[in-house]
Amino acid sequence: MADNRKASRYIVPVAVAGVAAATIGLVPALAASGDPDLPEITAQQLIEKIAASETQTLSGTFKVSTDLGLPSVAGLAGSLGGGSGSASADPQEKLTQLVSGTHTLRVAADGPDRQKLTILDGSDEYSLIHNGDDVWGYDSKSNEVFHEKADGADKAPEKELPATPKELADEILKAADGTTSITVGGTAKVAGRDAYQLVIKPKQSGSMVESVKVAVDAQNGTPLKFTLSSVDGGKPVVDAGFTKVDFGKPAASTFDFKAPKGAKVTEGGPENEKAPEDFGKEFGKQFGGLGDLGGGEGPNVIGEGWTSIATFDTGAPAPKTDEAPKEVQGFLDALGDKVTGKFGSGTVFKTKIVNVLMTDDGKVYAGAVTKDALVDAANAAK
Repeated sequence: MADNRKASRYIVPVAVAGVAAATIGLVPALAASGDPDLPEITAQQLIEKIAASETQTLSGTFKVSTDLGLPSVAGLAGSLGGGSGSASADPQEKLTQLVSGTHTLRVAADGPDRQKLTILDGSDEYSLIHNGDDVWGYDSKSNEVFHEKADGADKAPEKELPATPKELADEILKAADGTTSITVGGTAKVAGRDAYQLVIKPKQSGSMVESVKVAVDAQNGTPLKFTLSSVDGGKPVVDAGFTKVDFGKPAASTFDFKAPKGAKVTEGGPENEKAPEDFGKEFGKQFGGLGDLGGGEGPNVIGEGWTSIATFDTGAPAPKTDEAPKEVQGFLDALGDKVTGKFGSGTVFKTKIVNVLMTDDGKVYAGAVTKDALVDAANAAK
């Protein structure tokens, strides 16, 4: 099982409905009329259909568009020293490309032991292959290879995510707490397949999430598309789904990999992974006097459901952004809004889905909530 968990960190498109596992309350509703014309179904029946899905094999093309509402990060990576001393084929670095812009991927899966994902970028490709005991990453542009033994997963503690549709549905049912409306919002055609639209919305005010929509294959219950929309409107924060899909078994050769001649091969493993606290220290140094963001007390969570807010004390006054490198300073200024209240003063760093308030005395409040919700939380803490 450890092997499967390790691979699931990377092979994410098949589990596009995973975000829906947080704080779901079941509200039965009948499917609206639409095209295609499908039998009526309730939300609970549709979730049960996902749970009953036995899809183990598929291949196809997947499109991911992400818009967090962030300013341009051009030049930012250089300011942070990105890329130095690390392999460009490392999945943990390459897959961060998917957090912005639009990307086309080819995906293939044959059970829990074999998956392949390829990011297409013009004539260049980045492939990530899990085949039995091995995880391979290959960047055609740099001719670099990353290799890691999948059986190292049990050496690196990590949160276990739902690995099958049934586990996902079980998590949804367990998390039902009345903070969420879930309905069937009509039907759709996705990658030529008939699908029901599962629509998930917060009941609570103050959340940045407008809705989560999951298109579910009407025949086999496989999630085909995932759309996360913000109350800010505009383009979806995440719009990810198949444009072509085939549920037949891919050829075994699909998952074969041999390092090309002359390629630089880097071996990975838990000992080479940077711990979150190490990242906090490095991030703080590079952003010009931010201090040790991995220090201080661990976070507390206030509120519930979609309006939960994580808060912690860095143990030091907030940094001055004018001490950061020029590129970083512009990035932070574009993100930040100065705010005041009973708590004093601070800055809210905002995106279309997650906002963070850092007070001038070093306290941090973060969540998928509005700026006003963060200020109210800081005021209530005084």
